Amino acid sequence: MTDSATSAELTPTVPPITGRPELLARWLYSVAAVIVVMVIVGGITRLTESGLSITEWKPVTGAIPPLNDAQWQAEFDAYKQIGEYQQVSGPAGMTLADYKFIYFWEWFHRLLGRFIGLIYALPLAWFWIKNYIPSGYKWRLVALLALGGLQGTFGWYMVRSGLSTEMTDVSHFWLSIHLLTALFTLGGLIWTALDLGRLAAIPNARPAKFTGMAWAVSAILFIQLLLGAWVAGLNAGLASDTWPLMQDRLVPEFDLAKGWFWAMTHDPYLLHFLHRWWAWVAVAALIILSRKVRPFDRRASIAIHSAFGIQIILGIATVWTGVDLWIATAHQGVGALLVAATAWGMHLIGRTA
Repeated sequence: MTDSATSAELTPTVPPITGRPELLARWLYSVAAVIVVMVIVGGITRLTESGLSITEWKPVTGAIPPLNDAQWQAEFDAYKQIGEYQQVSGPAGMTLADYKFIYFWEWFHRLLGRFIGLIYALPLAWFWIKNYIPSGYKWRLVALLALGGLQGTFGWYMVRSGLSTEMTDVSHFWLSIHLLTALFTLGGLIWTALDLGRLAAIPNARPAKFTGMAWAVSAILFIQLLLGAWVAGLNAGLASDTWPLMQDRLVPEFDLAKGWFWAMTHDPYLLHFLHRWWAWVAVAALIILSRKVRPFDRRASIAIHSAFGIQIILGIATVWTGVDLWIATAHQGVGALLVAATAWGMHLIGRTA
């Protein structure tokens, strides 16, 4: 037997890469970037009280805004039928020009949702037809598509919850479902893109596992994001413009007349308090995660530290400025980036599990 033959026999065989994982990874990162923009626009929509400006859901024709004065007046008249206008906007003297401003943000938010659907569904169909999707990833990509569909559905249920003469805002429960579904989808896109990128570099690489640490960090971060969504939905950011004290005390007064459960899900003072201090539990968990990640990829550790550091500063600034539009919007946008950075870190740990 020749030396070359012996060498060939001893060299482990590596299965060939099926599909185009690197191409798919770049595509998923692009979709994830647009979702971050979507979260930011959603924050502006919420902070400008624009979410109820469009009272109907028209998946296709709704992409076209009013084109003449009669159409604008019809939309404005529909808006006048709901409680937000009758109890808040109308008494404040809203004009048609004011209405066009809030209409734009809700319309743009919905348009971005449609755009994300197109840039995900159409390439997915093309990759499927061309057999570019590696073995084992089709179901995951379809699941992410389904999440996108749910996101749109939850968005409409959120809007519908505020379309009555009694309500002046959307349900903070539906708002939290809508936002957290977007962030969960973002994390799923990042995770899948990382799996595909690793597969492109290492043909026999297996998908990363979701470890015990990942579950713990996810649970802690989920609570913080949920509290943040409820704070936004109840306008609880306005409960205090001082930090670290509220009402000149560490623990503010809050309403317990209906019990602890109601207070922890509805009272703006208690929710504001919980959101600002649970943040430090989340910080502790993220520090532990980033320290564990550092030996694998220092960039991920820096990304996690930077994201939660900036997020804390923006959160305090949001309070001090009385929920300034652009600072509060940046706070929500960096929250999305924090989710992406955390997914990156958890994925690194899961590679060796």
